[in-house]
Amino acid sequence: EEEFKWLLQEEVHAVLKQLQDILKEASHRFALPTSGSGGPVKQENFVLSTSGTDQVKGVMTLQGDALCQADVNLKMPRNNQLLHFAFREDKQWKLQQIQDARNHVNQAIYLLMNRDVNYQFKTGLEVLKLMDAVMLQLSRARNRLTTPATLTLPEIASSGLTKMFTPALPPDILVNFYINLNKLCLIIYQLHVLQPSTTKNFKPAGGSVLHNPGAMFEFGSQRYEVSHVHKVECVVPWLNDALVFFTVSLQLCQQLKDKISVFSSYWNYRAY
Repeated sequence: EEEFKWLLQEEVHAVLKQLQDILKEASHRFALPTSGSGGPVKQENFVLSTSGTDQVKGVMTLQGDALCQADVNLKMPRNNQLLHFAFREDKQWKLQQIQDARNHVNQAIYLLMNRDVNYQFKTGLEVLKLMDAVMLQLSRARNRLTTPATLTLPEIASSGLTKMFTPALPPDILVNFYINLNKLCLIIYQLHVLQPSTTKNFKPAGGSVLHNPGAMFEFGSQRYEVSHVHKVECVVPWLNDALVFFTVSLQLCQQLKDKISVFSSYWNYRAY
């Protein structure tokens, strides 16, 4: 009983403090200004390319959760013509995955801090509930970075991203950006128009993170087929840090839950 009291009064608070420190570090990695801190967020440049081919090269400028510049060169496989397109100066592309992940981290920090300094936990159940709530936010934060949204090709075609480039993207090119784990990814789809007279059996593709050549869709009054897919990516080091912090925090939460559960089952056994 004394040991359990010590666990509730001392160790739980030590673990909560440790979790707060780790998650504040994670939150800082997202490099967004917190209210009142002023100062612009630093810009970071990333070169996106694939080894062994110079088909696509891109330079992206990431500022917190926004792509503020994108400069892309695409060598067309058919005729080796070089296409160059970049974001218009007045445009930025919000990476919703980063924004959502950070919001979940901040929600977890709020749950950990949302009590009086001298607060004492009365029961193990109270601690278990808190750990479950914190772990839910951390799992959601991690999932936002590890699970990109599945989109249909018409959704990609009609997204605001296609209207952000100068010169305007040709009608047979689609682009999409997303985060996958610790990587910033750019996908470029080259399309060809399916003629009404074509004998191909038209089957529109459903939602996917990455569509393969041969995927078909209808947009406007035209039917298209994906002829080539180019994927380029680069590692964003601070996203890697954030994912490590999430893993460590989830482990700490689980360890505390396990300790509480051991005591609870001991009391249940005694009562039995």
